[in-house]
Amino acid sequence: MKEISGKTRLFAVYGTPIEHSLSPLIHNASFRHIGVDARYLAFDVKCENIESAISSMRTLFFGGVNLTMPLKKVVIPYLDSLTESAQLIGAVNTLYWKEGKLVGHNTDGAGMVRAIREENGEVTGKNVVVLGTGGASLAICAQLGLEKAAQVRVFKRNNSTFMQSQSDIRALSECVCVPMDVYDIDDSVLVRRYAYEADVVINATPVGMGKPDESPLPSDVFHLGQYVADAVYHPRMTRMLRDAQKSGAHIVEGVGMLLWQALLAEEVWLADELKNSEKSLDPSVIIPVLGLSNEPYRN
Repeated sequence: MKEISGKTRLFAVYGTPIEHSLSPLIHNASFRHIGVDARYLAFDVKCENIESAISSMRTLFFGGVNLTMPLKKVVIPYLDSLTESAQLIGAVNTLYWKEGKLVGHNTDGAGMVRAIREENGEVTGKNVVVLGTGGASLAICAQLGLEKAAQVRVFKRNNSTFMQSQSDIRALSECVCVPMDVYDIDDSVLVRRYAYEADVVINATPVGMGKPDESPLPSDVFHLGQYVADAVYHPRMTRMLRDAQKSGAHIVEGVGMLLWQALLAEEVWLADELKNSEKSLDPSVIIPVLGLSNEPYRN
């Protein structure tokens, strides 16, 4: 990586708590690979300080900023515009400059879709099942809509937020003109049927995180030719992915979404540098920095 100079550009992530963030490791490794004169830092920013944090970004002309919880929604009033994905999701994870204006963008859903495509999968024209209705799920569903999936069926617990989630997904469905609805994940007959019929199954719940023997789905819903993706990246090989792989399905590890949502932010931040660089965005150079093997899990 180049020595810090008077030309070094600053990028950052805002959020709280922020000490656990992997973003500085990911982006500094990528900057080093591409050869850009830049550094990436983490700043602890609370909701009540977001206006001043954005003002500082404007004053110091940061190259770009990522946003994590709890700032993805509260930042919106302080931006000049939003991309289509950010508008659909109602949340922002990336800030970049366009013609002197500060633009809010969201790469979460696009990161999952890119991870699937990197494994030679596809979502356009496909029947997709998504598990969960949290922020990651909404971002993924919005991107599936923008990519024109044939149909998206979302499953969640039938609890106090079920009706609101159903309303949100149906509203999104109308915006993107792709059939979407929310179903009860405890309806075992329905979840087995739709998961088995799906071309792509995506887990956007925390089930399996830190618990390698837990899966959100029974093992007999997976089959040859299907694509099964997990947003959980710790452990890297979740129970759901192991079950899917044993059934002959193609698997997409959560680390893929983690890295591509980050690299797609760099795609807008470093557009000019990437045009002139001999090197391209490459998640394989980041994986070792995170203490992971470059080799995907295989039985």
